[in-house]
Amino acid sequence: MSATESAVSSALPVAASAPVVTQAQVEQAPAQLGFAHFIAQTDVVGQSLFVILVLMSLVSWALIVIKGVALFQRQRRSKAFLNFFWNATSLEAVQHEIATHGVNEPFAHLTSHAMHAQAHHARFGAAKLEEAGTAQEFLTRTIKKVLDEDTMRMESGLSVLATIGATAPFVGLFGTVWGVYHALLAIGATGAGTLDKVAGPVGEALIMTGVGLAVAIPAVMAYNWLTRSNRVWGARLDAFAFELFTFLSTGQTLKGSQPDATESATVRAIKKPAAH
Repeated sequence: MSATESAVSSALPVAASAPVVTQAQVEQAPAQLGFAHFIAQTDVVGQSLFVILVLMSLVSWALIVIKGVALFQRQRRSKAFLNFFWNATSLEAVQHEIATHGVNEPFAHLTSHAMHAQAHHARFGAAKLEEAGTAQEFLTRTIKKVLDEDTMRMESGLSVLATIGATAPFVGLFGTVWGVYHALLAIGATGAGTLDKVAGPVGEALIMTGVGLAVAIPAVMAYNWLTRSNRVWGARLDAFAFELFTFLSTGQTLKGSQPDATESATVRAIKKPAAH
């Protein structure tokens, strides 16, 4: 046997024992470096941060859906009530409409309480401290109280959206810092600082920043949208409260303040019950 044949025969067992890397394994390696791999490899702190972000996202989307549906219904119902109110022939008709269909939006709620306050003060007078003063003063306090209640009801939940929008990016950033820290520890322990060893762990850690932004952006956008809508409806409710106070106090609307002011000025005031 020649020297060349001996070298070849001695190399055959080594070549046979070497692992064979297939195309499927090459394609599978990058696929393992993903979001699921990061969650599986992270510790309790990273998993807890991820659960917090998921809960924040669920809460924010639940508030967005609930407040959005409530806003749509409030717009539709308020438009219908205002159209009925300014075309009614008397406050008795408005009172009957409220008693029949109930109160399901801010304008009807304000009108119901204001009319009840006027009738109550005319019947019983200032029987308690909260009813002290003239009928107009009592009516003013009642309207202001109802406005505050409706404003608080419309703004409920917005502070939660603002908090989520402000804190979610920092929660994700903390998760990223924590993941990068552990990735650097692993790289230092193995002594492999090449790009292929660094890109996977660091890239997986950066996923937490993306999750934090994905949670925060919808919350911030919804907060701005709902805040502006509530501000617009609050201004309209304040204007209607001024109109309602003037009408209940004098029996006449402010001329020119409504599109059909001539027709609205002929509306009869509600009859005050005689005092016993």
